Amino acid sequence: MVIGPDGALGLPWLRPVLDQALASVRGHATLVHGPGGVGQFELAIALAQAWLCESAEPGPRPCGRCAACHLMQARMHPDFHLLIPDALREPLGWQMEGEGARDSDAKKAKPSREIKVEAVRAAIDWSQQTSSRGRGKVVVIHPAQAMNLVAANALLKTLEEPPGNLKLLLCSSDPEALLPTLRSRCQRLLLPRPERAMALQWLAGQGVQDPEVLYTAAGEQPVEALAMLQAGIDAAQWRRLPQALRAGQAAALTAWPLPRAIDALQKLCHDLTVVAVGGAPRYFEPAQLPPGALLPALNAWQATLRRAARHDEHPWNASLLIESLVLEGRGVWPAASPAPRAGGRGRVGTL
Repeated sequence: MVIGPDGALGLPWLRPVLDQALASVRGHATLVHGPGGVGQFELAIALAQAWLCESAEPGPRPCGRCAACHLMQARMHPDFHLLIPDALREPLGWQMEGEGARDSDAKKAKPSREIKVEAVRAAIDWSQQTSSRGRGKVVVIHPAQAMNLVAANALLKTLEEPPGNLKLLLCSSDPEALLPTLRSRCQRLLLPRPERAMALQWLAGQGVQDPEVLYTAAGEQPVEALAMLQAGIDAAQWRRLPQALRAGQAAALTAWPLPRAIDALQKLCHDLTVVAVGGAPRYFEPAQLPPGALLPALNAWQATLRRAARHDEHPWNASLLIESLVLEGRGVWPAASPAPRAGGRGRVGTL
């Protein structure tokens, strides 16, 4: 989130954390961490804009009105560099014209989910150049765990000995997935989940109908809940999903983006499994879950879903894959016919 001319943050729960960071962050490298889907990326961008803000007037930073803030709003600040996977540029609204130009063959390739070593090395080279506007330079890396091992190792020296007045912001929902040598070089900044009432009020203000449903479906991550709605998943569809699975109605999912459809089935499988052992569901209301699912069948289905999730970038025939996963899921109830298996790996293994 780039702060606009009114200086307001679009996610109201970020303001106290941003103020705390501006008062307490002293090192050159900061690790913004906490649950995913609550605004890590937005906080990092706001903090970068605050550091680069050129306003001489009293008041909160960033001001949203100075020349530097206008450059950030236009995605054109010469002293700001963003490292994100290509697959996240469009969802996050950070397609920068002229950056990372590719040949025609590369444009046809599926956008990568990794931050590769070439991008990290380019950022390091950029960081060694003199600041254009004299307030230092800022690099945001989101999510930091998207750096492959070679890319992460390439960053270590810069984290230890940054050139000039360089600040680095790394975002991660799973800091333990990062190299210990990365974590040890960063000051930590925790972004907790917002209070439920504030999150629901914000979602309602974004036009989300029945915000409690999508808020729960997203694991109490309000930014993720809004992303679900923007992907075409509303509260009514979420409520219908368990019964649609019980009936083997794959059509309930075929219009959803494949990664989100698989994620929804994984959440449903999780809740059915928890209920089967006497626990309380996390993503669905108890009344929405058909009773009687068998634990061994749920375990087998979960394994199939994990395999599908690992390869959701593969050029599957999405509708056939969803139909296969739904048919196997339907078989977790004893009255339903189980999905055919092939080679002991489930139907997904044959697609």
